[in-house]
Amino acid sequence: MGLPPAVRDRVAAVHRGSTLPERLRLYDSWAACYEQDVAALEYRAPHLAAASLAFAFPAPCAGARLLDVACGTGLVAWELHRRGFRCLHGVDGSAGMLERARSTGLYQELRLCVLGREPLPAPPEHYDAVTVVGALGEGQVPSTVLPELLRVTKPGGFLCLTTRSNPSNLRYKAELEAALGQLERSGAWQKLLAQEVEYWERATNEEESTQGTGYISGVVYIYQKCPVPHLEEG
Repeated sequence: MGLPPAVRDRVAAVHRGSTLPERLRLYDSWAACYEQDVAALEYRAPHLAAASLAFAFPAPCAGARLLDVACGTGLVAWELHRRGFRCLHGVDGSAGMLERARSTGLYQELRLCVLGREPLPAPPEHYDAVTVVGALGEGQVPSTVLPELLRVTKPGGFLCLTTRSNPSNLRYKAELEAALGQLERSGAWQKLLAQEVEYWERATNEEESTQGTGYISGVVYIYQKCPVPHLEEG
């Protein structure tokens, strides 16, 4: 597939089924070369997600408070900052990734948090927008976290989520979309965008490639949390 073997091995390692402590150790060790590896992968999710959120977001966005969940080294923050977002908070389960994110100077606050195992370190209805880019996938963050993401989002706020559409992630994607749809039917949020993208990133093997293109596909979702209905007194 044209990727260096070491890159293929590191990507495969974090996506394989493993225990949570082992996966976090892998991310800690990956932090030093993560950005070079995703550049080799031509990983487009941070750019696509930030562009989609900025398009949906009412201007101006500089004062909007945004939570970057599973922020990694800060790739999403760079893209958001370019589009005018300035009040950025981040959480990640990997201390190594957080150290890199801190060095960017783009975040006002960074916290260690293993989403899916513990609640987000924020009060209810605290953020104007929440992003989860790259972490919603097989063997990573479970789709059961969606209510927790909604909890910390203000009524009328936006949630930007991504997942991959490659063969090994199709079961997870189906579970995620079922959970997304259930929350929409319950009136918790409304879908603004579900954009399938063919050239999401380079595939690490032929089995994962979309129709022999050498790339895998993915999808960006934008949801808006429904405002709390006004209850008239009496």
